Amino acid sequence: MRDIRPAVLALEDGRIFRGRAFGSCGGRAGGVGEMAEGELVFNTAMTGYQEIITDPSYRGQMVIMTYPHIGNYGVTPADEESRGAWAEAFIVKELCRDYSNHRAGGDLDSYLKERGVPCVEGIDTRALTRHIREAGALKAVLSSCGEDEAALVARAKASPGLDGRDLVRDVTCGAAHTFGKKKGWPLCVAYDLGAKRNIFEQLAERFDLEIVPASESAESVLARGPRAVFLSNGPGDPAALGYIVENVKKLLGRVPVTGICLGHQILGQALGGKTFKLKFGHHGANHPVQDAETRRVAITSQNHSFALDPASLPEGVAVTHASLNDHTCEGLRSNDPKVFSVQYHPEACPGPHDARELFDEFYGFCVG
Repeated sequence: MRDIRPAVLALEDGRIFRGRAFGSCGGRAGGVGEMAEGELVFNTAMTGYQEIITDPSYRGQMVIMTYPHIGNYGVTPADEESRGAWAEAFIVKELCRDYSNHRAGGDLDSYLKERGVPCVEGIDTRALTRHIREAGALKAVLSSCGEDEAALVARAKASPGLDGRDLVRDVTCGAAHTFGKKKGWPLCVAYDLGAKRNIFEQLAERFDLEIVPASESAESVLARGPRAVFLSNGPGDPAALGYIVENVKKLLGRVPVTGICLGHQILGQALGGKTFKLKFGHHGANHPVQDAETRRVAITSQNHSFALDPASLPEGVAVTHASLNDHTCEGLRSNDPKVFSVQYHPEACPGPHDARELFDEFYGFCVG
């Protein structure tokens, strides 16, 4: 019979949720517990839990899945989006340990235990999500240590959250490297700010691709002779990434620059724009975005807690896409300097592929 360890999720505003530990919080009921802290976000995707857990953009965040039944199709190496699991904690209503899927190589609980991700099930995720929607993003502590709940609330209040934090340094690659085989195609140099693997796979279907760390100098990038520079997604507060913004400023006007998610926010700052914190962010696979020119709506995958203020952008920079949920900026474009970016994830993984053709637009914009 499986041992059950109780777990407590304590929010900085004093709200307490109780459940059952699993993942690295599980262990044996008489053993040492585990604790995690971070900023709570909820994800509305119905599938794709493994891609979410391995998305580096979740560094510093504790992920709540709004879909109630998680784990039913197991896990497989083919669904990993990076080299590790980055979510600080994983929170579900009901964990399924008995998976059914011909692709699966194991169960979610064991996978999370091996990767050291603290988790809890049995939480009323609907109530928790509604609370965040009203109160806004909240810091929290998840514990299976049996610690006093008041002490956990105090620890949640004292935790750093996301504001002002550079988390890109934790998730960027260690050194420059090529991605895939060179084919004699136009060269794209991509800044790895915490990228998902599928973004690079999409780029590598159109470019020769070289990946560089977040701290790579503009001079080093330009010396490679790229036809395009790409800025990836990633975690944390974009306003804390001045060193990346300064390098991007040096690239503007020298080479076309494109970006996705955090890369979109970095590019906006390099053009003179400002970013701000969203009340509870956009995290999920069902976000409608409208193209301002064609009026076409795509259902998109998104994962970000900050947004670009379109009113702060200079003349000549057009807002190309907007969220139909809250009307925030979802894309920008300029021909002088030549830049093009979107806030959402056209590669999806998880999510619908409505916007995947955007990679062809990237290519045409940079090379055509």
